[in-house]
Amino acid sequence: MTLPGVRAPSRITVMSNEQHTARAQAFHRLHAGSAPLILPNAWDAASARVIEKAGAPAIATSSAAMAWALGYPDGEQLGLDDLLTASRRIIDAVSVPVSVDVERGYGRDADETGELVGALIQLGAVGINIEDGKDPATGRLADARILRDRIASIRAVAEHHGVPLFINARTDAYITPGLSGEARFKEALDRARSFVEAGADGIFVPGLADSTEIARFATALPVPLNVYVGYPGAPDANTLRELGVRRISLGCGTMQAVLAHLARIAEEALAQGRFELMGEHMLTVAEANGLFTSSSPRMLPETRRTA
Repeated sequence: MTLPGVRAPSRITVMSNEQHTARAQAFHRLHAGSAPLILPNAWDAASARVIEKAGAPAIATSSAAMAWALGYPDGEQLGLDDLLTASRRIIDAVSVPVSVDVERGYGRDADETGELVGALIQLGAVGINIEDGKDPATGRLADARILRDRIASIRAVAEHHGVPLFINARTDAYITPGLSGEARFKEALDRARSFVEAGADGIFVPGLADSTEIARFATALPVPLNVYVGYPGAPDANTLRELGVRRISLGCGTMQAVLAHLARIAEEALAQGRFELMGEHMLTVAEANGLFTSSSPRMLPETRRTA
């Protein structure tokens, strides 16, 4: 699929404008509650339903996990058809708000990113995650103006659709070579502020892990701060709340952990002829089927759907 004229795949369940707006508004409110919004990221309908059933008030996708699940490396290698279809299946499978990771926005320019986000909005997405990332030519941080322009285009598209889309803007200043110390903090904060000016509702800074810097960053931002906790020794949610964090992402760490457990199950079976690891923690067939019964969102009968 080429970006110009990108079209969303047909939905299984059709969400009314009122339902869509209500989910979007609810997603905004989740960033302003008494505790941070914790997002164990999903990659397909099954993972999304498991996370929802565990009590998650919203679902966010992981671009890396979604790509791996479909046989691609991370880094906008996943085709747009696959991205949209996987997103549609997740949105249709759950009854909570869904935010989709669009990496650097795909496309050659801001208009093409806007077209992609417009297609996701038509599917029922209420939020997106978009990053500045690396310049493919230099390996250094991409020009911040690129993401500012894409954010402005996304905001215009969301307003056109009448949906209060939550734009979570990510800066990779902490995970891209070339910066360190106070210069890195300042670069990340300058970018974050400029992204907010362009229309971002939240800021995501993967790699920001020092408690003092987290607190300084959160205090300096006029919007919610999102941090990543997919590393050993990450602070717990209460600690992060005290530091001012409003959103916590597990990112691709969820799928990494699942794949690591699968590897242990396979190794135990193949090398030892034993199967205890699989038997210790598994859903029953009834429980797995129950994720997608007639009462789940994607299986609503025709008479209960809204146009």
